[in-house]
Amino acid sequence: MRLAGIILGIVVVAMSATPAAAQPWKPSKPVELVVGSSPGGSPDVMARLVQRIFQNGGLVPTSTVVNKPGAGNTIGWAYLNQHAGDGHYIATYSPALIGNRIMGTTQLTYTDFTPLNILAREYVVLAVKADSPITSLKELTTRLKKDSQSVSFAFATARGNHNHVVLSMYLKSIGVDPKAAKAVVYSGGGEALTAFLGGHIDVYVASPRSMVPLQKEGRARVLGVSSAQRDKALADIPTLKEQGVDAVFFTWRGFMGPRGLKPAEVTYWDAVFDKLAQTAEWKKDTEEQYWNADYLLSAKTREHLDKENDVMKAILTDLGLAKQ
Repeated sequence: MRLAGIILGIVVVAMSATPAAAQPWKPSKPVELVVGSSPGGSPDVMARLVQRIFQNGGLVPTSTVVNKPGAGNTIGWAYLNQHAGDGHYIATYSPALIGNRIMGTTQLTYTDFTPLNILAREYVVLAVKADSPITSLKELTTRLKKDSQSVSFAFATARGNHNHVVLSMYLKSIGVDPKAAKAVVYSGGGEALTAFLGGHIDVYVASPRSMVPLQKEGRARVLGVSSAQRDKALADIPTLKEQGVDAVFFTWRGFMGPRGLKPAEVTYWDAVFDKLAQTAEWKKDTEEQYWNADYLLSAKTREHLDKENDVMKAILTDLGLAKQ
């Protein structure tokens, strides 16, 4: 009888513990959306769009965008990992997280975090001001072949990111050493755009969302885009490929958590972003930003990053930029 009582007691304890163990996680304080660059660039724009939908749709109780620019996003990502195991902190990320490590500018890479998703795909454009003497990609190529230092380029936010990769692919394709080009790296897209519009640099390597509206306003001229074929939303812009340049590449954008997130926290963010991706507001936002929908949840994202690591290493090695 005593043994039966003990067994019954164990069963009761186990049954009473099960509901508590199965409790889903949810934020108990404001969530921080960390951006490793200054306001104005694509990572910042994505974070603020997401934060707005969180609020408007009631997907997350309270959230705020926190900019931590510097060192090619590394300051922001290091800040994220100061909150290891805490699902109240998530950050934007892109191929720069992989490229920075391969180029030896940081020891951090995607395996040091908890990748949550990929939300969108974005191409890269080369653009000049509307009053620039450079009227076409052909004219730009001619100038660079005569003197690689005759034209200045600008991009954000780090060497080895998608903008740098496309610029390097373009230069290599026309026979110019990527390392010989005059390039300025800005900590954020807003800062780079100000320099571009102020006439401080000649060619801006950036996202379509930065340049296409300016072209429509008559303030910029887009010379080419890095897509494999003309995109429906960018039908009037010639690809670099169709102009004889071997430079087809795109970036992806999404969110990751700090290292050590618990399964319940990952499950929570999977559900939140799955709902976000289905909203009419998000679909409208991606169209307005010239982003292509490319949504992956956490499990598929890790698989994608494993493959992307190999792709980025091959590209950066080929361009002479890899150190890892």
